Amino acid sequence: MTNKTNNNLLKIRNLRLHFQTHGGTVQAVDGIDFDLPTNQATVVIGESGCGKSSLAKAILRLLPRNVGEYDGEVWLKSQNIMDYSDEKFRKEVRWKRISMVPQAAMNALNPVMRIGDQVAEPAMIHLGMNKKDALARALQMFEQVGVPADFLHRYAFELSGGMRQRAALAMSLVTSPDLVILDEPTSALDVLTQANIMNLMKKVKKELKTSFILITHDIATSSELADNVAVMYAGQIVEVSDARRFFSNPLHPYSQKLMASVPRLRETVEPDFITGQPPSLLNPPTGCRFADRCAARFNMCDEEPPTFIREGNRKVKCWLHK
Repeated sequence: MTNKTNNNLLKIRNLRLHFQTHGGTVQAVDGIDFDLPTNQATVVIGESGCGKSSLAKAILRLLPRNVGEYDGEVWLKSQNIMDYSDEKFRKEVRWKRISMVPQAAMNALNPVMRIGDQVAEPAMIHLGMNKKDALARALQMFEQVGVPADFLHRYAFELSGGMRQRAALAMSLVTSPDLVILDEPTSALDVLTQANIMNLMKKVKKELKTSFILITHDIATSSELADNVAVMYAGQIVEVSDARRFFSNPLHPYSQKLMASVPRLRETVEPDFITGQPPSLLNPPTGCRFADRCAARFNMCDEEPPTFIREGNRKVKCWLHK
């Protein structure tokens, strides 16, 4: 089965990933829809616990044992990779066409393996390279991401946080994937290192034509890389927009509150905050999931969950825009 509209690198439709727990079913990813154009970066933002990392796991099929429901469509160019068997997905998609830089790079690196061997390993497994050629490929990626060549023979504990993050990025790029998913890549780094990593990813996107999904709660940092923005709340995407218009004029009340919480260097307006707590994903509201925290709430918000409403080429799940 092929997709007739293949202008996008990635198309996600009604993607669900629910977890079965002793307390009930956690709707971590619940009906996600968004597109990722080729050679662009989509930033997924939202509060902690909204399902951002679970979305990354759902795309890469990195599933825990307690999966209760996992379905939907994930189109990679012209193929719905959700139809692939686990073995075919492992051989043809994971790390070969879609790779990932996980949260906390130190935890992703084996402390008893040399960095060069770890970066070379995906090329050996997924591209069938011998070790000599794979190490040469790893060295090329080190040069691309700004890691000195002699670091090829070092261990993870000998690298700074920024260098470990660069090594993890090199490992994700060594197979020349179409898409790299970055899960909070700068969360444990100082401000200067964060800026360097974001500049590095812009360079990689331009030179290697790589697409990115950047998962973060750091709105200010994400604006450096974003071409598009997807706002996630309580397991759902509530707004999708191009970055330029989103950062100047967000549509969803939740998005507006997120932007109002960001400190401004050249304005005297103090940062705002969002009252209340996100709903439990064990038993989310039947209407709009943001209704309890929204100042613009009205009857429709409690009665029916909003569907995507288009505002030009932007879309938002909010009855205010109907």
